Amino acid sequence: MSQNNNVKPLDGMRVIEMGQLIAGPFTGSVLAYYGAEVIKIEPPTGDPVRYWRLTENNTSYWWHSVSRNKKSVTLNLKTDKGRQIAKDLILKSDVLIENFKPGTLEKWGIGPEDLKKENPGLITARISGYGQTGPKSHLPGYASVCEGFGGFRYVNGFPDRPPVRPNLSIGDTLAGLHAAMGVMLAYIQRQKDPQNKGQVVDTAIYESVFNMMEAVVPEYSGCGAIREPSGSTITGIVPTNTYLTADDKHVIIGGNGDSIFKRLMVAIGRPEMAEDKRFADNMGRVEHEKEIDVAIEKWTREQTSDDVLSIMDEVSVPAGPIYSVEDMMNDEHYIARGMFQEVEANGRTLHIPAMTPVLTETPGGTEWSGPELSEHTHEVLSELLGKNKEEIKKLGDEGVL
Repeated sequence: MSQNNNVKPLDGMRVIEMGQLIAGPFTGSVLAYYGAEVIKIEPPTGDPVRYWRLTENNTSYWWHSVSRNKKSVTLNLKTDKGRQIAKDLILKSDVLIENFKPGTLEKWGIGPEDLKKENPGLITARISGYGQTGPKSHLPGYASVCEGFGGFRYVNGFPDRPPVRPNLSIGDTLAGLHAAMGVMLAYIQRQKDPQNKGQVVDTAIYESVFNMMEAVVPEYSGCGAIREPSGSTITGIVPTNTYLTADDKHVIIGGNGDSIFKRLMVAIGRPEMAEDKRFADNMGRVEHEKEIDVAIEKWTREQTSDDVLSIMDEVSVPAGPIYSVEDMMNDEHYIARGMFQEVEANGRTLHIPAMTPVLTETPGGTEWSGPELSEHTHEVLSELLGKNKEEIKKLGDEGVL
């Protein structure tokens, strides 16, 4: 694999991140990983995510990951001077990321229409629960709520139980990815535009979730079918399920291709099912899903998880374990692919996840861990805005920084 470690695809892009918690900061994380200069504006008390979940020395372990490669500048945006400094920084930048409630920037006089008068090339990524327009745009929208509104929660879980939530904020992360993609699309378009015009990237959390909903809309429109929760399977594709093994572990087997299904049945000692015309195609297998799953699990319960996976590998049937983070960090494939990167935190080495995709010629990378609060305030205000030490100290004394 050839690569130039000194070049990243977003080198030269300057981003002001005014988001807090997850969606906005994850957008900034993606851009920073691939080379953008991301200046994170935090309140003087810091982004709350600094203190969320498990911490050491009053700093979240997560912070070191989600804020890698960023510069921390503290500004009190409740003050006129704080908002003016933020505006001055934005006017010297390519991109603004914000995930405030819609209308907040306009109330502060730094909405996209205000900013483009002085920086027409600015790309503004706006992330909110329901988007900047529409009858629900004014509502607060955390990912938990928007995952329900976007349809994701409806199809998850078991039919006889309440909808479930994965133990991750999927909606926020999806919104961050969509916003980052939108920024890069707008950046490419700006380079093509003779007037170098920027634009607004309007990202709604519920729409980022909605974008993942596969065939639910055309199926409902075409025949009135409503995709229901299906537990550990997926509607209309058989067999693909989670199966218990002899050592009380679970494995996932996906034998839903016609030729793959035949190999699977032979491997589990059921060659007659491989040749059964009822199971010749997916439509037929769907009608007999329970019979097929019973046969597969009868076999897996007699094998260890390692043996199941080894046999599936031998016959080229997709199968895999269900990993905890401990399993991931000890897996040779994760390690070989460089999925864990080392940073220094609290005087020792901390592993954080690499980001993907992997680019062969200009890969992204982690240059430094999440910064200390206000670590780069002096650097940024002096280099970009020309402020001297005395001016910066005065702003601090006035409660602006």
